Amino acid sequence: MTDRSARPVAVFDLDNTLADTSHRQRFLERRPRDWDGFFAAAPADPPIPEGVELVLANAEECEIVYLTGRPERCRRDTLDWLTAQGLPEGRVHMRRNDDRRPARRTKLEILSRLARTREIRVLVDDDELVCEDAERAGFTVVRARWTAPSAALEAAQEGEGRT
Repeated sequence: MTDRSARPVAVFDLDNTLADTSHRQRFLERRPRDWDGFFAAAPADPPIPEGVELVLANAEECEIVYLTGRPERCRRDTLDWLTAQGLPEGRVHMRRNDDRRPARRTKLEILSRLARTREIRVLVDDDELVCEDAERAGFTVVRARWTAPSAALEAAQEGEGRT
């Protein structure tokens, strides 16, 4: 049952929604992919102004929740990055370190769990497959199309379950 007395929830992805990962794409373009290098470079991600503006606007009426495909081992860097950008506090849902399912499965599972007790006002994500599945499940979606698509990142999200 949804708690109607609580503020609605706005859910935001991180990579290429709030954080510009373009400077670390090179780690995914080589074989084998350098996942340690990719995630180690995340603290240097510049913020994406469109995403930051949207999260700040939603924070006026909504509780903010961050939903990322980053593995749990990146939690400290992720929390530090959110704080350094002046982004609102919020729960951060991350992938288990050993979870290699596609992002669209892991994220929809968490969204559905959140929706059991809270109104989900919006999901903001750059992953087209995540957005499509979320819309099919009845969620309102804003597609974060403010960065250039990365074929390497898309393959990682869908095929390797890494981000």
